[in-house]
Amino acid sequence: MKKTALAVLFGLALSLYAGCAGAIEGETVFFKSKQAQSAVLTIHAATDLAAMTPLVLDFQKTAPGVSVEFSDYVTNDLFREAELACSKGSGPGDILLSSSVDQLVKLANDGCALRHISTDRTSAPVWANWREEVYGFTFEPAVFVYDSTKVPLQDVPHTHDELADLLRREPEVYRGRIGTYDIAASGVGYLLAFNDARQAPTIYGRLLESFSRAQAVKRCCNAEVLGELAAGNIRIAYNILGSYAYAAYLKNPKLRIVVPRDYALILSRGVMIPTTTANRELAARFLDYLLSERGQRVAREQAFFFSEKAPLPDGVDGPEALMESGVGRPIRIGPALLAAQDQILRERFITDWASLIAKPSN
Repeated sequence: MKKTALAVLFGLALSLYAGCAGAIEGETVFFKSKQAQSAVLTIHAATDLAAMTPLVLDFQKTAPGVSVEFSDYVTNDLFREAELACSKGSGPGDILLSSSVDQLVKLANDGCALRHISTDRTSAPVWANWREEVYGFTFEPAVFVYDSTKVPLQDVPHTHDELADLLRREPEVYRGRIGTYDIAASGVGYLLAFNDARQAPTIYGRLLESFSRAQAVKRCCNAEVLGELAAGNIRIAYNILGSYAYAAYLKNPKLRIVVPRDYALILSRGVMIPTTTANRELAARFLDYLLSERGQRVAREQAFFFSEKAPLPDGVDGPEALMESGVGRPIRIGPALLAAQDQILRERFITDWASLIAKPSN
C-alpha cells in the first residue's frame, strides 16, 4: 500500500480514537459498543493506543454489543500491576498486551496466564507462541530512524558497526544527537539491549562505548525517543520498534527508517489472558481476532505496518527478505526469556550498561 494511503488510514485511526471514547480518564479510553452494550472487555496494554485503535474498532464490528475499556501503561508498570493482581487472585484486566514479551513469559511461568488454544494459532509463527499461554501477534523489526535533513547520505548507518563507527568518526557532530532507551525505565528497551548483547556481544560493546562518547540521550520509551527526533533535539534514534518508527514517518516525511543489514532483532508483541480475568470467553475471542487473517490484515495495513509474509513497507531501507536472508533474528517467546527476567542477572546487566554508557569520553 502506498505511503499516501497509509497516511490517510493512520490519520483516520487518530481521528477515530479522538472521537471514539465515551469517557477518557488519565490513560484509560472507553470504546462504546456499536449496539446495545452486552459486555465490556478490559484491555491493559503497554502498546500504543493509536496503533491499537483500528484493531479495537474492527473487532467491535465483529462484536457490536461489546464495549472496550483500554488502559495504556509503560511496560514496567503493567508488569508490576499484573504481578500484584496475580498474587491477590483478582485484577481489573481481561487481557494483557505488551511489547516486553519477557515480562509476559515471566507471568505465565508464575502461573498467571490462562491457556487458550486459539482457532487461529497457526497465524502466529512457531517462535511466537509459548504453551498457548503467550502469543505474539505482530512482526516488528528494531530499526534505526534518522532525520534526513540533518544526517547526510554518507553518514547514514546501515549496520550496527557503521553506527558505532559514525559516532567515533564524527563525535562533535553527533554529541548529544543520538537517542536510545533508558533500559532501567523501559521494559522493551531492556529486552532489546539484552538480546543485542547476546546476538553480537562485541558489536554491542562497541556501540555502548560509542554511545558514551556521543553522550547519548536516554529516554523511557519509543514515543519519547521519537519525540526528541521530531523536535530536532537528536538526529538518530536507535533500536526503535518498526511500528512506532513507521507511524512517525507517516506524520513526518523528513524521517527515514533503516532496517540494519547485519542483523535485525524481530519482536512479536505479546498477548495473554490473565488468570484473574472476569471475561475469559470474551478475552479469548479478542485474542482469536488478533491472530485471525482479518486481524492480521488490519494490523499490517493500519496499525503495525510490518509483516513476516509481506515486503518491507514503502520508504523503508532494508533487505528484501528479512527472515529468508537470515538478517531477521526473532526474539523467541519461550523459556529462554526467563533469563532476561532473572532479578540478579537483570540488575547486573542494567548496572553494567549504566556504567559503560556513562563513562566519560576520552
